[in-house]
Amino acid sequence: MSNKTLLKHYDTPIEAGNPQRTEAWALLQAAVRIKTAQTSGDADALRAAVRLNWRLWTILQADLLEPTCPVPTEIRANMLSLAAFVDKQTVRFLSEGETSLLDSLISINREISRGLSSAAESSAEAQGQVQATPSEA
Repeated sequence: MSNKTLLKHYDTPIEAGNPQRTEAWALLQAAVRIKTAQTSGDADALRAAVRLNWRLWTILQADLLEPTCPVPTEIRANMLSLAAFVDKQTVRFLSEGETSLLDSLISINREISRGLSSAAESSAEAQGQVQATPSEA
């Protein structure tokens, strides 16, 4: 699924009961908020968007560290490494204010969102649960 497709459904409510799609939506929403605030030059909105993204990644980290986490070990390790990078970039941005530090966070969120969306679609197709999107209906 392309970022354009993901953005088209940005305002579409997430479906209950599908954690991968929920996480994909949240990551994309955080990326869009950061990019929008970055483009507008609104420092307060940018700090708020970056802090929202940081909270999201903190939640993801906590889930990945749970002993019952179903994510395969290698993927979990990679995601935790990304989370550590997000933490470092966020702290650097909040202390230095250099907006170019945020480009990598936006990119990471978009790519992880795309991967989660693809995985959720594949899982739904395998289970015969594909639902038409509003544009397909």
